[in-house]
Amino acid sequence: MRIRTGILPLLGIFSLLGASQARATEGYFADGYGTQSKGMGGVGYALPMDSLSVASNPASASFLGNRVDFDADLFAPQRSASIYGNAYGPDEGFNGNKIKIFISPEAGVIYQLPHHLAAGLAVYGDGGMDTDYGSNPYARFGAKGSAGVDLETIFISPTLAWEFAPGQSVGVSLNVVDEFFRGHGLGVFSGFSDAPGSVTNEGEDSAFGYGFRVGYLGQLTPWFAIGASYQSQAYGAGFERYKGLFAGQGGFNTPATYGAGIDIKPLRGLDTALDVQRINYGAVSAISNSFQSLLTGTPLGASGGPGFGWKDTTTVKFGVNYQLTPALAVRGGYSYTTQPVPENQTFFNILAPGVVQHQFTLGATYTSHGGLLPAGLQFSAYGMYALPQTVHGEGSIPAAFGGGNANIKLSEKVLGFGIGYKF
Repeated sequence: MRIRTGILPLLGIFSLLGASQARATEGYFADGYGTQSKGMGGVGYALPMDSLSVASNPASASFLGNRVDFDADLFAPQRSASIYGNAYGPDEGFNGNKIKIFISPEAGVIYQLPHHLAAGLAVYGDGGMDTDYGSNPYARFGAKGSAGVDLETIFISPTLAWEFAPGQSVGVSLNVVDEFFRGHGLGVFSGFSDAPGSVTNEGEDSAFGYGFRVGYLGQLTPWFAIGASYQSQAYGAGFERYKGLFAGQGGFNTPATYGAGIDIKPLRGLDTALDVQRINYGAVSAISNSFQSLLTGTPLGASGGPGFGWKDTTTVKFGVNYQLTPALAVRGGYSYTTQPVPENQTFFNILAPGVVQHQFTLGATYTSHGGLLPAGLQFSAYGMYALPQTVHGEGSIPAAFGGGNANIKLSEKVLGFGIGYKF
């Protein structure tokens, strides 16, 4: 009965996630998983903090006891673009913020089993991008109406971990992935597609996929831990309604990621954690293929067709957590991501300006030890600010569109809340 007490409320959040806006800050990936981790800059490979930690490292399930967590973020990105030096119109700026605030929930549960096993389930958004330009940046080229895209990626990850030696664990998760996409106001690109009727204004489409995640976590000494994890691509069907927009007839696999981290406890109650993460955007044609290949006669939607031109990225995260009192922990963090969008790829990335690089976070957790509230009940909160980042175009607008350049800009603010219960 105790495990059902944790799982049944969790299942009820599935419908909320399906309707949520999954957003991200490392390219189009989430900056971390769980309110406590996000308050430390998103670290998670070597320092498990709540049940969403299995989304970073499935081996974490061995060290978290029995618990359930529900989190929600209020996400406020500021997206904008400008076009200058173009033959088809004057220099002009564009605001992509028709929707100003998004709500992104996530949830997880972990339960300890006999024989040093632990089972978990996490439900979360791990990728997304939204732009909506009331004034269409592509109108000068013949596009009609407003323009924008909405990409959401939802993961459901059942997990099993095994503590094969004291303080040493390995884990594996099955990733069941559902991606959702819609695009509008992109009719100007239909003439450059091998499926011109499947480029824009086709409503919401979904693509179901699957993959896996494996991880290791070792508490090598009382003051030093290491962790590492690998997440495969999420393989599955493409976006059939948008097969004329994305390379490979609508293919859009979620990229593979991997990374490692350490946690050092220099003082009693103090954790300092460092993670390094790699995201392999380059293995997904729709994301990594250069838009400039359009100039060589390769149409949108074709195998090897144009994409967003994103490069693989490396993210370094650093976080500090201090147990100020038995009930109160405070934390902070910083992360840096290499730039995924090259200067000559900004024209198409007006739709997906995932360019922020520097993020700062603060957070705290209150844990009840009984009295008015049940012992083991936790309340967490964090805030994140991603500094404004602009990528200035350089040779970014093809001559077929009148030349010139496009600049893209993004900044972000997030306020997140979480409730956890150790049962």
